[in-house]
Amino acid sequence: MPDRTNLISEMNDRSREVFRRVVEGYLENGDPVGSRSLTRTMNEKVSAATIRNVMSDLEHLGLLDSPHISAGRIPTQLGLRMFVDGLLEVGKVDQLDRAKIEETFNTDQGDVSSTLDRVGSVLSGITHGASLVLTPKHEAPVKHIEFVSLDPSRALVVLVFADGHVENRVFAPPIGQTASSMREAANFLNALAQGKTLSELRRSVEIEIKTRRQELNTLAAEMIENGDAFWQGEGDQNERLIVRGRSNLLGTGAEKDELQRIRSLFDDLEQKRDIADFLELAEDGDGVRIFIGSENKLFSLSGSSLVVSPYMNAERKIIGAVGVIGPTRLNYGRIVPIVDYTAQLVGKILSRKS
Repeated sequence: MPDRTNLISEMNDRSREVFRRVVEGYLENGDPVGSRSLTRTMNEKVSAATIRNVMSDLEHLGLLDSPHISAGRIPTQLGLRMFVDGLLEVGKVDQLDRAKIEETFNTDQGDVSSTLDRVGSVLSGITHGASLVLTPKHEAPVKHIEFVSLDPSRALVVLVFADGHVENRVFAPPIGQTASSMREAANFLNALAQGKTLSELRRSVEIEIKTRRQELNTLAAEMIENGDAFWQGEGDQNERLIVRGRSNLLGTGAEKDELQRIRSLFDDLEQKRDIADFLELAEDGDGVRIFIGSENKLFSLSGSSLVVSPYMNAERKIIGAVGVIGPTRLNYGRIVPIVDYTAQLVGKILSRKS
């Protein structure tokens, strides 16, 4: 089989047009496209038999598939990828869609988190898919850390940042923790924290715990290690994945096994699995990226596609991402500019707020 990057360039005009029309027809209505329907839309007058021969060649290349005997063709995952990379025509954001997106930002109500909640809702609404918004980490240097016992099974960590931001997070302390062990743990962390962000502090803690474990009270060491809750515990607002519009992917037209795969996908997302991978997908390059089916392990089982774009702060550093999940039969030409435009607006608004 030829190198997939050269498949489209090696096609003649007729093969390229048949391929494009099959994919566009499938993306529009989800049905296989037959040779007879193509004879009515082709730029040149050709017979149905000629088109069937072209379709057969494209199927042999792995770009098309025939779901049923004597049925029309649909694009394979490789075919969709080739279409997106080589033939997709991306339009501008529709004026109505643009107005709905901009309306999300035309209010100063709420903080950054509530703004991003609204972004997720409007994205799922206008795309009729599910939206993902990865909120930015709070990366200001830590000024002070304090542990407060709530009861034998719960403790509170208070984080004060140099920019005045304060966060309170609950975690499970080690059994038998004492007031002195909590003070020792806090003193240990405060000595390391000055001038460091949370991510930088975490790396320092991992190193220091290994080299200075004998100097620390055992309970204090466990307190610090259990205190990883202030980076990745439940309810963590420091990095949050907002998922909106799951009902859009659970419509009545889906098959039972497809519904189960989509539910499993959302279970993974809601349990925050692979969030780091999700952000890394966006960090691999500027602009919109498209992942079709098994190209992304997070969506391989559900047979879904992801259109995702990073957003940046004023220093042009990637701090989060927005995206849309839908079936592989997405209207990519419409969704791509919507995601791109939304990501650019999010970056501008967060830069202004900061």
